[in-house]
Amino acid sequence: MNLLTTLAGSMMEGFLPSGWDLAKIDACCAHPAESVTERQAFWNDRFEPIPCKTVEDFDVMMGHEIAKKIRDARTEGRDLAMILPVGPMGMYRWAVYFLKEWGVSADHVHGFNMDEWSDASGNTLPANDPGAFTNAMEAAFYGPLGSASVPKEHRWFATSDRLPEYADRIADLKNGGAELVVIFGIGRVCHIAFWEPHFACEYSDVETWKAQTHRIGARLHPLTIEQNALTSFKSRTTLVPAFANTIGPGLFLQADHIIGGCDGILGRGMQWQGMSLWMTLRYGPDPWIPSSFMPTLPGRLFFLQELAGPLEPEMN
Repeated sequence: MNLLTTLAGSMMEGFLPSGWDLAKIDACCAHPAESVTERQAFWNDRFEPIPCKTVEDFDVMMGHEIAKKIRDARTEGRDLAMILPVGPMGMYRWAVYFLKEWGVSADHVHGFNMDEWSDASGNTLPANDPGAFTNAMEAAFYGPLGSASVPKEHRWFATSDRLPEYADRIADLKNGGAELVVIFGIGRVCHIAFWEPHFACEYSDVETWKAQTHRIGARLHPLTIEQNALTSFKSRTTLVPAFANTIGPGLFLQADHIIGGCDGILGRGMQWQGMSLWMTLRYGPDPWIPSSFMPTLPGRLFFLQELAGPLEPEMN
């Protein structure tokens, strides 16, 4: 007895994205934990999942990867475009540490925040709101870098007036020799940024879906809202906006290099991200599972070993 056998007539019927193959998802999650890094046919030859034993290891390793890409671009004398998330966050402290330790300025970096909370019309939270991604980035990354930080004119946030300019600005940078690095987390419903799985039903084919660069006032899935209530809003669901401005696959699939992170453990054996990790690594590219396209790109996905499971019941 499980969800698949009891779904009919329940309140879960129609709740999960309609394009999800629940039996296939369950099969993805049933693999032995030690097999999580086994290469799959659809992975890019230069894609590598990196297990991390502890949250502390995860933060340092992912932060080092970010700082290294910034240092490499500076050494090579070129600009660097970076699409940046708010979640995960712990790696920014270590990226700052390494850059300061190495004496590397980030003035050649152009930072594009991938999303921001909004209303249905795309109006965003004030930049200084404690829940705003703009505020989080200034506090965690831009501010601590001090005089070696990304110049203010290179900091792009997903407001309704700036987000539509991302595609042209990133194209200009890439045409000028810049590399695009996409840093990301994976949502409970396998979104990248706030590009939700249910958007897939709006497009006639995969190529059209892939071409979408952004969305203003994107309607979020309830699981996305509840995930953020638990991880960022101290369980207070009433504070979480139901919409967001977000980049789309037309931008995140342009990455020359990806740096992903899954750190979704809650302690005492509890977690929220194991299923999302396995779906990303094993489902195969599908617009209903946006994160499933990330292994087709070169780069690294850092994840906490605990998320690999085994994903079996453990009463808490």
